[in-house]
Amino acid sequence: MGKKLTEEQQKQILEAGIEAFAEHGLHGANMAAIARSAQISVGVLYKYYANKEDFFHACLHHSLSALEEVLATVTAQKTKLLHYASSIIHTLGEFCRDHPSHIRMYHQITTVSGDQARQLAEEIEAVTARLYTAYIARAQAQGDLRQDMDPRLFAFFFDNLLMMLQFSGCCDYYQARMALYQDGQPWDASYMETELLKFLESAFTWERTDIIHRDGQ
Repeated sequence: MGKKLTEEQQKQILEAGIEAFAEHGLHGANMAAIARSAQISVGVLYKYYANKEDFFHACLHHSLSALEEVLATVTAQKTKLLHYASSIIHTLGEFCRDHPSHIRMYHQITTVSGDQARQLAEEIEAVTARLYTAYIARAQAQGDLRQDMDPRLFAFFFDNLLMMLQFSGCCDYYQARMALYQDGQPWDASYMETELLKFLESAFTWERTDIIHRDGQ
C-alpha cells in the first residue's frame, strides 16, 4: 500500500489540476498529464479521486476556499461602501496576481452549458452574491447609498465588474480587449482601482433626480 500523501502534496496536485483545467477546460484536461505535472502516478491520482469530474470539483472547491479566505476579512468590515469596494478590488487584484490559473479556470467554466452551468454557477457565485447583496442592502438601509435601486441587481452589476476586471488581468482575450481601451498602456492595478471606484461612486450614490441631462430630459 502506497504512502499517504501529505496535505502539501495534495495541494500541489490540486494546483496542477487547476493549471490543466484553466488551459484545456474540463473535457480537454488529461488526468495522466496532470499526474505527471504533480510528479505522481495516475494510479495515485485515482486513489484519491474517483474520476476526472470528481477531481475537477475538488480543484474548484480548493480554489473557492482560497478565494473565500482572502475575502473573509474584507467582507466582515463595517465601513462605507467605497472603502469596502476598494478593499475588495485590491484583494481580488492580489488574488489574480498570485493565482492567475484559478481565474483562467473560472473563465473556462463560463463556456459550459445546461445543467452543469447552473450547478457550477450556484457553487461559484453563491458566496459573493450573498455577501454583496447583504452589504449593499445594509448600506442602503443606513442611508449611505441611493434609495432608488434594487440591492440584488446592483450586487449583480458590481460582481460583473469585478469578474471582468479579474479576467482582464489574467485571460488573453480580455487582456487584449483591455489594451484597446488603454491605447496600449501597460496594466496598472492601482490606476484601475482608482478609476473603477470613481465609476462605482456615481452608480451607488447618485439618485436619478440628481442627474441633469444636457437635453433637459
